Amino acid sequence: MARASTTPISDYERQRQEKIAQNQALLRSLALDAASAGLGPSRPNKPTAPSSSKRKTAPKKEKEEVVPRRVSSRLRGIGADSEAAKRKMEEIDDGRRAAERAKRMRVSGELKLVDVNVGGTGWDGGFPEQFQRTFTVDDVKETADGGLRELRERMMGLTLWGDVEPNRIKLTPERVYSLTFHPNPEKPLVFAGDKLGNLGLFDGAQERPADIKAEDDDDDEVEEAPIAVTTFKIHTRTICAMQIGPADSNNLYTASYDSSIRVLDLVKGVATEVYAPADPEVENAISGLQLVKSDPNLLYFSTLDGEFGMHDLRTPMSETNALYQLSEKKIGGFSVHPNKPHFLATASLDRTMKLWDLRKISKSLPALVGEHANRLSVSHASFNSVGQVATASYDDTVKIYDFGACAKWSAGHTLSEEKMEPTTVVKHNNQTGRWVTILRAQWQADPQDGVQRFCIGNMDRFIDIYTSKGEQLAQLGHDSITAVPAVAQFHPTRDWVAGGNGSGKLSLFM
Repeated sequence: MARASTTPISDYERQRQEKIAQNQALLRSLALDAASAGLGPSRPNKPTAPSSSKRKTAPKKEKEEVVPRRVSSRLRGIGADSEAAKRKMEEIDDGRRAAERAKRMRVSGELKLVDVNVGGTGWDGGFPEQFQRTFTVDDVKETADGGLRELRERMMGLTLWGDVEPNRIKLTPERVYSLTFHPNPEKPLVFAGDKLGNLGLFDGAQERPADIKAEDDDDDEVEEAPIAVTTFKIHTRTICAMQIGPADSNNLYTASYDSSIRVLDLVKGVATEVYAPADPEVENAISGLQLVKSDPNLLYFSTLDGEFGMHDLRTPMSETNALYQLSEKKIGGFSVHPNKPHFLATASLDRTMKLWDLRKISKSLPALVGEHANRLSVSHASFNSVGQVATASYDDTVKIYDFGACAKWSAGHTLSEEKMEPTTVVKHNNQTGRWVTILRAQWQADPQDGVQRFCIGNMDRFIDIYTSKGEQLAQLGHDSITAVPAVAQFHPTRDWVAGGNGSGKLSLFM
């Protein structure tokens, strides 16, 4: 008789076996559901003899709501032309539609984080071949300008947080759509919103967990534990934008396709709805939000229906200050000038970047200062503190417009087509396709050295950094980055850059 092995199994092997057991339990559950729905064999199978050995069962999971499925009348034993069959199919169709509406409907009122905590998940492996760089340390060394070379050296010198591979930081369950830093300069605190309304929180002050050594016969296998994150379900659909409140850094504002905007009190752990349509049945997906220091009580937002709105946070949700139809097509992104918030830049599916003046309203629309037409749709427009606007377009360019003289413009001032031309155009692959979040150029809010710069995701699995003159400062990456860090964001003041990808993973460079 062969002697049983006494070699202890590794944590990795134990987790793998538990996952297999969970999958088998799920398959058994699906088989039972199919049989109860009349999808199984017409005659019962012969019962099998009970096994004498006790099987290890996976822990029970809370069942998700199941949408009623279409099942043929024949399998249900109902005549094809009978009234009962017709009524049954109508009931099923009504049930499916009602379940889908309920799933998409936003949740009103306050949400306590302790009630919507959905936990976190860990590393899942996989290392596709890394793509090629287009900006390297050799480009830095060949820089003739001393100041530019020093800045490039500093930016290119950023490395992954704690040398931790992004696959270990599972920040959200689904694809990241929005991301921001807390302004705290002492530690990186990163928030991300995903496709299904989950909010992930990562605290970079945590200690790197010790490696879990999986001992095998060769004693050469090492697996690392996932990094701790916290995830909450605060919206029912995609969280498309977020921002820390300019007046109180304990407030995080989140906008969602579920038509609502919430503010999360980071101290109390409560997410409160601050804007939503009065009718809960109305769907008007939010596409962006912004608040500025000069008037922290005024909330600016845009919608996928081409609308731009303003709401005073001190008034009830039903009393929205203004709602303007600025485009017949989706407004993918907008931005108000941080220091002159009456100037508004919008980017739209109609292929234009438009500049508006909110000081003058005519025919229910703010005054149009000017517009610039692009060959293809414009994904986003972003103002920096000195009046420059960066856009990303599907014509594979990042364009920079200079409206620094806007402080001298009177209400109703207009610009010619020539004055609306970009001052800088950077060639950049923006073909994200269906499975990658749209690339957006995001300025650093308050660079301490005074050099205006922005970051943007790179389809070759990097994060690119440019100055306002279009000079590339860095191309951040690592061999372990296996997906496009499409959602890229600067810390407001520190040289920290974060990127979120389609698997909910975080790449953090410091």
